[in-house]
Amino acid sequence: MEYKDYYKILGVDRGATKAAIKRAYQKLARKYHPDVSKEPDAEAHFKEVNEAYQVLKDPKSRQSYDQLGSGWQQGQEFHPPPGWHFEFSQEGFDPQQMDLGGFSDFFSSIFGARGSSGSYGSGYRESQLRGSDLHTRIQLNLEDAYGGTQRTLSLQTEHQASHGQSAPGVRQLSVHIPKGICEGQQIRLPKQGGVGIGGGPQGDLFLEVTFAPHPYFHAEGRNIYLDLPITPWEAALGARLKIPTLGGSVMITIPVGVKSGHKLRLKGRGLPGQTAGDQIVTLRIETPPASSPAATELYHQMAKTMPFNPRSF
Repeated sequence: MEYKDYYKILGVDRGATKAAIKRAYQKLARKYHPDVSKEPDAEAHFKEVNEAYQVLKDPKSRQSYDQLGSGWQQGQEFHPPPGWHFEFSQEGFDPQQMDLGGFSDFFSSIFGARGSSGSYGSGYRESQLRGSDLHTRIQLNLEDAYGGTQRTLSLQTEHQASHGQSAPGVRQLSVHIPKGICEGQQIRLPKQGGVGIGGGPQGDLFLEVTFAPHPYFHAEGRNIYLDLPITPWEAALGARLKIPTLGGSVMITIPVGVKSGHKLRLKGRGLPGQTAGDQIVTLRIETPPASSPAATELYHQMAKTMPFNPRSF
C-alpha cells in the first residue's frame, strides 16, 4: 500500500501546533467539502483531509504515527513494522467525526479501524464546519473615533439557501463604533462571517479600523498631532492662541522666544480610553512674504536693526 504523509496532506510541518493543524484542516475542509466544492475529486480530497486530521489532532494517535519515522515519502510503498498494533482510545475515537465513508488501507493497517469496506453512517454529509471568518476595513473620521458613533454597512455576503448551499446577497449591518477606538484595532461582529457548511455555525466578521485623512490632525495610537503655524513676532514675543482639538477649541500659551519645531503637550486631549492620549502641538514659524514695497523696506530695517546669523557652520 502507499504511505500517506498526513502532514503534507494538511500542508503543515511535523512540528506544527495543534491549533495550526486545526486551522489547516478547517481551511481544506471548506475547500473540498462535497456539498459546496467545485474542485475536481472534491470528495476524495475531503476524505483524505479528514483522515489526516483525525490522526494528527489526537496526541496519542499522532505520537504513534510519528513513531513510524519521517523518512517516508508520500506515495511510497509502505508496510507497517512486524508486530505493530494500535487502537484508538474511546476518547480519541469518534465514529461520527471520523465517518468518511471508509478509511484508506494505510489508515486501517496502522490504526486497525475499518477500511474501505466499512462505514459508520452517513459520511461527510453529517460533517458540520464553522464558516470562515471574514476580514474587511472600515474608514472612520477622527471625530467619530473620538466620540463614538453608529455606522450602517452594506456588505456583499453569502447566506444559506434552501438547498443547503450558500448563495450571494447584500446585507445591511448596523455597527457600533466605540468611543476612543484606535487605527488598526478590530471590531468583531459575531456570526456575521462566512456561512457554515452542513448546518455549522457562521464565522465572525472583523472590521479593521482605518482613519480618513484629516485637514488638521493625524493620529499615532491614542495621541493626536497638530502642526500649528505661528508668526515670527508670536514666536519672539510669546502669545495666547486659540487652537482646535477633537473635543473643541482651547487656549494655549506660546512661550517667549520659541523656535520652530518646539512641541507643546496638551494632556488628555487625544483619543479617550482607560488612559487617554495627548494632543501634541508642533510649532512652525511661518515667514510673511515681502509682497509690497513697504514690507520689503521693513525687512531691510529688520536686517539692520537685528543683525542675526542662525548658521553655526
